[in-house]
Amino acid sequence: MENSLTTLSAGILLFLIMDPLGNIPLFLGLLKNVAPERRRRVLVRELIIALFVLFAFLLGGTYVLKALQLRTESISIAGGIVLFLIAVKMIFPPREGGIFGSAGSGEPFIVPMAIPGVAGPSAMAALMLLTNSHPGRTADWSVALFAAWLATSIILLSSTYLFRWLGESVLIALERLTGMLLVALSVQMFLDGVVAYLGKS
Repeated sequence: MENSLTTLSAGILLFLIMDPLGNIPLFLGLLKNVAPERRRRVLVRELIIALFVLFAFLLGGTYVLKALQLRTESISIAGGIVLFLIAVKMIFPPREGGIFGSAGSGEPFIVPMAIPGVAGPSAMAALMLLTNSHPGRTADWSVALFAAWLATSIILLSSTYLFRWLGESVLIALERLTGMLLVALSVQMFLDGVVAYLGKS
């Protein structure tokens, strides 16, 4: 992560990683077996759970790395690899089950809507990188995270209307575009980690 990273650019990065537009078909599929009167309540619950999980990684990321004796470069490389795999699946989705597997039946709880739908491994890695690379800017990253989560929540809460308005083909095209951007971001995360590792070796 560059020292010049602003709160706005961090928020955009987190928003792209959360991929709300790409998650619309997945979330609609997961909620189709839920009673209509409970769908919005379930979605709000999952979004709040995801927010708590992401803030836990933002505020506790430093302690996690110290406890596991992991270097920041390792998280950057691992996060880049995971983000790359997710981005490739966004560009070339599997024929069945979507990015995070089959929807299943019944009311979803935590998995896969909150985790990894919104609070995915790449978002967690990005937050730990932010807080470890710039420990004095936790307030900035908190604002960026909340803004990205809020924008994601608004889009997902409007998923039914957006699906009808934009149509499946437009959403697929937007997901492919987001996937391409995430491929570039994943490569940057990976290279930053490699360069930092080689520089300290």
